[in-house]
Amino acid sequence: MGRLDGKRAVITGAASGIGEATARLFASEGARVVLADIDDARGQQIAGELGEHGCYVHADVCEDGAVARAVATAIEDFGGLDCIFNNAGNPGSTGGIEEIDPASFDRTVAVHLRGVFLGIQAAARVMRPQGAGSIINAASVAGFAANMAGHDYSACKAAIIQLTRTTANELGEHGVRVNAVAPGAIATAIFGRAAGLEGEQAQRTTQFMAAALSDVAPIPRAGLPGDVAELVLWLASDASSYVTGQVIGVDGGILTGSVRRHRPVDPEVVLDLIRKSAATDAPG
Repeated sequence: MGRLDGKRAVITGAASGIGEATARLFASEGARVVLADIDDARGQQIAGELGEHGCYVHADVCEDGAVARAVATAIEDFGGLDCIFNNAGNPGSTGGIEEIDPASFDRTVAVHLRGVFLGIQAAARVMRPQGAGSIINAASVAGFAANMAGHDYSACKAAIIQLTRTTANELGEHGVRVNAVAPGAIATAIFGRAAGLEGEQAQRTTQFMAAALSDVAPIPRAGLPGDVAELVLWLASDASSYVTGQVIGVDGGILTGSVRRHRPVDPEVVLDLIRKSAATDAPG
């Protein structure tokens, strides 16, 4: 018996990375999944591999009605909607605040913040009347701390965190739960896309990123898409039925602060300097 037997789900950004891993895990646990993405080739391939548990729809989450059409597909093909994972994203802008192109900023806001808003709205219109459902949003550690990502990406993730809380507060009395996951250094193709790569070229960068990110958090390995997928599955399942309005990190502890094994100065050296400073003449 699967943990999601009988559940119907929509996952945006399902053609790679965290979305793909989540779609595959959901299907293996008994859910039927609508995979929504703009990468038609990979999306259709993955849906085909899932067989009767998956179908694919082209959806640019920025566009009005795109996620709503994915939700309608879940209802038409699978008979309803129990969960949506608003996961689609792009790398965002790079560079200093004075260098960001406003058009790039607007695109990041459209994909991340507007896309999540439209996903929540489309799901709520189905879930509120039926009195049940789980909405899960993709936030990030960049929504909590500076220098984790670019300015526009970070600002959007912080806004998603608050949107998760406000909608959880509104929808909870109707049986609809709203939560978010906050991934840390997860080895996905988004880094390849940030470097200007697309499609399979971006996919081929994930092994390199797994090595590159292996020492940035207290847990000394990169996060993998499956790590996040397991949390999303729990939030989608009845096991988390009393959990709403939460933003849960999957970050290897990166938000706890600087990693001790990276400390540049031995603490005993610092303490010795402090002791010596006490022996010097006071100023004045």
